Amino acid sequence: MNAKPVVGTASPAKTPVAFIAILGALMAFTSLSTDIYLPAMPQMARDLQGDAELTVTGFLVGFTIAQLIWGPISDHFGRRLPLFIGMVLFAVGSVGCAMSENITQIVFWRVFQALGACTGPMLARAMIRDLFTRTQAAQMLSTLVLVMAVAPIAGPLLGGQIIRFSTWHSIFWLLAVIGGVMFVSLVWLPETLSPEKRTRASLGNAFHNYFSLLKNTAFMRYTLSLTFYYVAAYAFITGSPFVYIHYFGIDPQHYGWLFAVNILGVMAMSVVNRRLVVRHSLESLLKGASVIAVIATIALSVLVKLNIGGVASIVITVFIFFSMNGIIAATSTAAALDEVPHIAGAASALIGALQYGSGIISSLLLAFFRDGTPWTMAWIIALFTLASFLVVLPAKAKRTAA
Repeated sequence: MNAKPVVGTASPAKTPVAFIAILGALMAFTSLSTDIYLPAMPQMARDLQGDAELTVTGFLVGFTIAQLIWGPISDHFGRRLPLFIGMVLFAVGSVGCAMSENITQIVFWRVFQALGACTGPMLARAMIRDLFTRTQAAQMLSTLVLVMAVAPIAGPLLGGQIIRFSTWHSIFWLLAVIGGVMFVSLVWLPETLSPEKRTRASLGNAFHNYFSLLKNTAFMRYTLSLTFYYVAAYAFITGSPFVYIHYFGIDPQHYGWLFAVNILGVMAMSVVNRRLVVRHSLESLLKGASVIAVIATIALSVLVKLNIGGVASIVITVFIFFSMNGIIAATSTAAALDEVPHIAGAASALIGALQYGSGIISSLLLAFFRDGTPWTMAWIIALFTLASFLVVLPAKAKRTAA
């Protein structure tokens, strides 16, 4: 684990299992930090006498802003140091959440928690780009999705069981412990950005990389495609507790199973994508998966509007939509990073900031247009899935050696 593979020669098939497991866990930090307490949100709202959805919004605000800071820092100092600091911040923030007594306190600590959590997925993506070529990076990202998918499956199930025997505070104490475990695991993670490849300019100048990224049409096309898709995904993540638990009366302990079935679809498509990326261009795979997602979400909105199929129609159409994440996330991220390999840290930060910051848009739209039915969630999902497809439609196929 101490030797650093050379970019272009590192093979996904020969990558150490421990390396994959640690990066997969880092990629899972966002999902784990939010999904694990979804079943407890109604209880939190009562206890804290406020809107529990603000805890999701606060986390995403902190997550979005902090990534833009950590990106240039990682390009300048390497990947490991920001990760160690990030895990400490995450653990401290989790303790703060566990000890919160009102909605203002927990939103503050959720923002603080996000300052550390964001280093996980952002730097995991950057490390993959440090080591692998375009197609190999897509394969590795698909592999990591399989590992990280454990979090959104286990999270709601575990959270639902915890609130049966304890309170929501215990969920955040558990997150603090997980942060400590991840801090220790980083000892076995190698540095992937060699000193000679680090940004030599001052950190102030390094932040100007964001302006060049925003002006890079190809990079932004793939990044916005992923961003719009995640607006739709977060509309479901944030809106589904209300739809399933309140509107359809599903028990909070069973909510986790309905949420988890979507992640099984993501895992299955990630396995398929590992084989497809060596036969087809990333662009064609991204467009194909986006078309399927559009069809599923249009069906979702129509069925909900006409009140056909009840909860079953939502579960089935959302399953198809969510499953496409196994292709869309890996291909769009790999294609975007391939456009700017010389500033992968800043690029990964901007991707992550827009990807997870998209959840803020979802939360605000759900709050502003809420009508007491699943319709608001459905049309937001359909609208932004369509936008995700349209923005990537002009992309030209680009083949590179595996």
